[in-house]
Amino acid sequence: MLTKDELPECPVATTVQLIGNKWKILIIRNLLQSPQRFTELKRTIPGISQKVLTDNLRALEEDGLIDREVFAEVPPRVVYSLSALGNTLRPIIDAMKVWGTDYKAMLERNEI
Repeated sequence: MLTKDELPECPVATTVQLIGNKWKILIIRNLLQSPQRFTELKRTIPGISQKVLTDNLRALEEDGLIDREVFAEVPPRVVYSLSALGNTLRPIIDAMKVWGTDYKAMLERNEI
């Protein structure tokens, strides 16, 4: 987890630093729907490699945005979910969805 001194002064830059790559956004989008296992996330995020998914899940967990629950089974089962802090990103992701939908509609109507 980053310390306060390591974060940018600008709050927008802080948000971008925490969730600003395309993989983190897509992971958060999926976890807003429901908790998921690693294989579910990999299957529903086209183009993401196992290493990149692992690295991004670790970073999101370290930053307190997701929770990782390990079940003592054979083989072990791991489920990822948004933490309470991660759930506060819902309005941001919802706004991005609305904006993206509106943008696509404008393109279809040749308004851009």
